[in-house]
Amino acid sequence: MKIPKYLTLIYILILGAMLGAGLFAGIVVAPVTFHSELYLGSEILTRFQEGLIMTENFVRLGYLVSFTVLIVVLYEGYKYKMYDREVITTIPAFLVISSGLLYSFYYIPQILEMQKKGEGITESTLFGNLHFASELDFKLFTFALLALLMRTLYRNLRA
Repeated sequence: MKIPKYLTLIYILILGAMLGAGLFAGIVVAPVTFHSELYLGSEILTRFQEGLIMTENFVRLGYLVSFTVLIVVLYEGYKYKMYDREVITTIPAFLVISSGLLYSFYYIPQILEMQKKGEGITESTLFGNLHFASELDFKLFTFALLALLMRTLYRNLRA
């Protein structure tokens, strides 16, 4: 049984919304938050306080990431079960799922735990490495999401 077109359209919209939200967070929200002195006129917030605000943004983005991962698992899992398989779709779907789960259930909780220890810990090499790894993971998630979206669009526009 083929997936109805309206479900595929909803799937494409969810992938596109997640992609837009992720790009907006990385391109607009993070730079503005971490350079608040440019918009407030002086350094009202410390780097740690800016980090707390940014973390809350990414915690909330994590809810959308988790929802998107669930939708990808259901949609692509059903297609896989129905023998509608392609390596070019399976690889980005696997990357979206794995990197999305890492982001929501490993990196975000680890960063929150470290922030609870206070301002000093966020200046540590350990925190810096964790933060850098979470950025790489989210970039992988975003690129895999883009690949999955493009492939889904291509398959459905030519059909």
